[in-house]
Order: sequence, then structure tokens, then C-alpha cells
Amino acid sequence: MQNNKGYNPDVLSCLANLSNDEVFTPPQMANQILDLLPQDIWSDKNATFLDPVCKSGVFLREIAKRLLVGLETAIPDQQERINHIYRNQLFGIAITELTSLLSRRSVYCSKAANGKYSICETFNNPQGNLRFEWVEHTWVNGKCQSCGASQEIYAKGEERETHAYQFIHTSKPGEIFDMKFDVIIGNPPYQLDDGGAKASAIPLYHKFVEQAKKLNPHFLTMIIPSRWFAGGRGLDKFREEMLHDDRLRRIIDYPQATDCFPGIDISGGVCYFLWDRDNRGECEITTFVEGKESSMKRPLLEKGLDTFIRYNEAVPILHKVFKRNEKSFSEQVSSQKPFGLRTYAKGKTRPFTDSVRLYGSTGETYIKAAEVTQKKDWINRYKVYISRAYGERIASAYWVTGKPFLGEPGTCCSETYVVIGPCSSKEEAENIMSYIRTQFFRFLVLLIKNTQDAPKKVYSLVPVQDFTEPWTDEKLYRKYGLDEKEIAFIESMVRPMELKDE
Repeated sequence: MQNNKGYNPDVLSCLANLSNDEVFTPPQMANQILDLLPQDIWSDKNATFLDPVCKSGVFLREIAKRLLVGLETAIPDQQERINHIYRNQLFGIAITELTSLLSRRSVYCSKAANGKYSICETFNNPQGNLRFEWVEHTWVNGKCQSCGASQEIYAKGEERETHAYQFIHTSKPGEIFDMKFDVIIGNPPYQLDDGGAKASAIPLYHKFVEQAKKLNPHFLTMIIPSRWFAGGRGLDKFREEMLHDDRLRRIIDYPQATDCFPGIDISGGVCYFLWDRDNRGECEITTFVEGKESSMKRPLLEKGLDTFIRYNEAVPILHKVFKRNEKSFSEQVSSQKPFGLRTYAKGKTRPFTDSVRLYGSTGETYIKAAEVTQKKDWINRYKVYISRAYGERIASAYWVTGKPFLGEPGTCCSETYVVIGPCSSKEEAENIMSYIRTQFFRFLVLLIKNTQDAPKKVYSLVPVQDFTEPWTDEKLYRKYGLDEKEIAFIESMVRPMELKDE
């Protein structure tokens, strides 16, 4: 048995997370984020740091450790150095009263900044520079005008946590401390349940980034979900602003969030970034997949694209595909509710006169043809169905999409599926399915599809083929002139989908 007698664990690495949406940052990860900042900042006794979303105080604690070393020459006396750093350089806003106590305990070594055991001797109040103030949502038509929270869900009274975070519930964040900050850093809450769990959760993290930018710091760095790469659900404006901001100089991306936060499932992964106010240029993008690191300095948007390409190895592949100027496969994919039927649409278990077979979330049932309100002319045509949501991961590669299946004449579907077509014949539909099954096709979908949701737009980078013939990966690799390295990357990311899998 291993002797752990001398093992002294860091309590902040042992904390259970508040939820998948309010995640504690492990000390090791906090230091990786701090490594993005220039080294000379740790010897600057005038540099100021703000964590506007303190949960454990880990960022401020690790910053203090670095400043204590970096300022040793400038302020030789240790206690004087401690007093200076904690009083003049470190500031935080806690997200709850409980996390304010936890943060002060880890930063000041006392739940009261002016307590007997506080390592800083100069505070005259219990909060010190690590504040918590109870604030209220401002309800307008049942929603909070600052964060979008539902009044029905979060107007619970003072005895319950309302998740009204102080930093984003003010139009003047600079007045909280009434000072300028050189560095703003943190791990903000990710989303709020709007009454339907994850299916209807509203994103929050972008609001903290936007609010931090209003303070115009020299440096801004936060760890947030990577879902903003694709936009959607209130993130489109934020995504557009970020991708057009040439002050975003570093992005470190983890498609699997468990690589940062063990045991935490965050769909689409997480990333942290460095925004440098006075330094413009291309962004260095680093991605970690299965423990392998890939780094490249490149534009956030490739020429002619409005989509961020997450994987560096995909960029030269896309350049080869785009050389042919082919139409986008997304033009053949239906929008949401292709036949006007909601997910819960359900019919009878057996066919009846003039009935139409319905593919829905509960399987195959039969409805009246009159219940179809859109694309009625598609009912009696061949088409291809594919799941609107898919997120299974097996081993080290993705399937990316669900398995396509043939839509015969006399069928329709609920919004559980999207429809590809209509097709002129059964052969054309089968050739389309052969294309979808290729790793090449699904790799191009993967470049946009960062979550389970697979609407029409995730097929935007996929080129249309001649569907009078079937397709294989070998034919596609030859057509686009992919080399062995590029093929190997595609096949490392996407799992084969054989006919026997269907």
C-alpha cells in the first residue's frame, strides 16, 4: 500500500461542484489560465486584478502566490508585501453569500477579512476586497431584463438563492469598486434553467464577458463553454463580436469538458481565452483532443466563412473542398418541423384509410394526411430522414449524426427528424444515404456541430455531390486530393458507420 503520510491535499482541488452550470475551477487549471498573462505582471506592484465571479477564490489565491514571489525585491518585508497585495491589488465579487465566505477563507485564510486570523492586517471590515451584495432581478413581462431569468422560476423570495449575480445585474459595473483593473479573470456561471432543465436553459456566461469588456481592462481571460463557437440561443451576437475582435489573441479549447473538469459533462466542451486590449492580430488557437495538443496562429474566420473552424487540422482540408465552389448540402436539408408536426405528435398504432405513416419520438404511428401542414407534396416522394439531435460518442471518435434511413412515399415525420430531399427516385435517396455514412461527410458536419442539436445549418460546410451514383470515403478522398495525414485526422475524429450499424 502506498504511504500517503506526507500527502497534504489542496482543499480547493477536492470541492464538489455546485452543478454542471456553476463549476469550481481546479487550482491546476487556474494556473494554466494565469500562464496566459505576461510574466512581468507578477512583479508590478501597481497591477490590479478582479475576479467578478468568485466561487472558491482560487484565482485570487493563485495570483497572490505569484505576486508574493514577484514583488519580493520591490517590497522585501513579507508582511508589508502581503498587506499591499491583498489591500491594493486583489478584488473579487462572489456569486453567493456562501461562496463569499469560502473565497475569503481561501484568500485571506479567514472568513472575515478583518478577523483575528486574516493574513492581511489592514482591512477594517469583514468583506475586505471580496464582496457579496444581495441583488434582485428586475422583472419585465415575466423575465429579468439583465439576465433573462424566468420570474416564475426565480422570484422565490429572500430565503432562496435567486441567482441574480451582482456583476451582470448593473448597467454600471465600474461603480462596484469604482476603479480600473488591469486584469479581469474568472469562471462565470454558465446557464440558468428556465423551467425545462437543459432543454430550455438560457446561457449566461457571455453576459459576464460582455460586462467585463465594459470595464476596459488591459487583459481579460475567462473559462467558458465552447458552445459560443456555433452561436444559437442568444449567443449569435456574442459569437459575431468575438470572432471579429482581433484583440482575442489566444483560445485554448477542450472539446471534452472532462479534460478540464473531471466528472462534469458540458455539451460542446469548454475553452479559455486571452483578450489583450492593446495587442491586435491573429489568434493562436490550441486544441486538446485525447491528450494531443494542436496549436496554430490563424484568423478566427477563414476567408469567405462566417463559421469558426475549431480544429486546426481541418483548415487545409476545407481549403481543398472549397476550391471546387460546389453548392452546400444544407440547401437540401429541411428546416425545423419539416411537416409542421411537433416532437410529441403521435398517431394510431395501425394504418387506416388515407393514413400517413409518421416517424416520431415514440416510433412509427399513423396519422391523417390532413394533419400535415407543411410540405404536403413531399409525403408521396422518396426522401431521407435523419435525427435532429444526436450526441453519442464511442471510444475515441464520434458518429456525429444519427443513422439516416429511407423515407418512402406515404410517410412524414415530426420535428424529431430533419428531411433531406425530396428525391427523384429510391436510388437517389440511397445514394444520399451512402454519402451521409461516409466519415468525410460527417467530419464536415462536426466542424459546426458543437452540441447534440443538428439543425439545417450544421450541414453548411458539406458540398453537394452527384447523387446518380453512390459515394465512399475513398472516392471522396481522391476527388478532393486529401493526403494521408488529412485522411488520418478525419478518421481519428469520426467513427465509421457501416450498413450493418443501421
